[in-house]
Amino acid sequence: MGNRDKKVSMAVVRRLPRYYRYLGELLKHDITRISSKELSQRMGVTASQIRQDLNCFGGFGQQGYGYSVEYLYKEIGNILGLYNGYTTIIIGAGNLGRALANHSNFEKRGFKLAGIFDISDDLIGEEVRNIEIMHMDKLDEFVKLHRVDIAVLAIPKQGVSEVAQRLANLGVKGLWNFSYTDLNIESDVNIENVHLSDSLMTLSYQITQKN
Repeated sequence: MGNRDKKVSMAVVRRLPRYYRYLGELLKHDITRISSKELSQRMGVTASQIRQDLNCFGGFGQQGYGYSVEYLYKEIGNILGLYNGYTTIIIGAGNLGRALANHSNFEKRGFKLAGIFDISDDLIGEEVRNIEIMHMDKLDEFVKLHRVDIAVLAIPKQGVSEVAQRLANLGVKGLWNFSYTDLNIESDVNIENVHLSDSLMTLSYQITQKN
């Protein structure tokens, strides 16, 4: 993001991918223009919320016209950095790591999956999506050679802090952490902690309240 975006709250930033996803669906259905009211009805948020969120980045609508779907889609993608071609690796080639490699649509969202690493000799040399699983011994050399931007951590929480610090020291800019623990390391690396069970427990709460 540019300087004008630095004060944007993370609450707004976390809503941007949802806008991007809905706009992408509109494009698939050849919808070229949409008002904030129409978009709000589709997304289940208020029109005023949409206008406030987008105004954080300068606003993209025209009075009496609404939003150009394609333009807004591309601009939000640009704000999210999806056209920067960030080079990504996965640490951990177990079930979760393989699932992320196979189903996260890295290329579709603009991320280049370049490598997968593990410590298990039984997995080294296998291929996932035509990418050979490499031993962690080769991590440092690979990260420096390919200028890796993002590392996906799909390993147990034991030892994940050490791996995260190692990646940060190598210059990796962001960590997408699935290790079931919140990382807190001495670095300015950006960390997104993902807790799948939190989402499941939230669903459990909703069902419980209905009953």
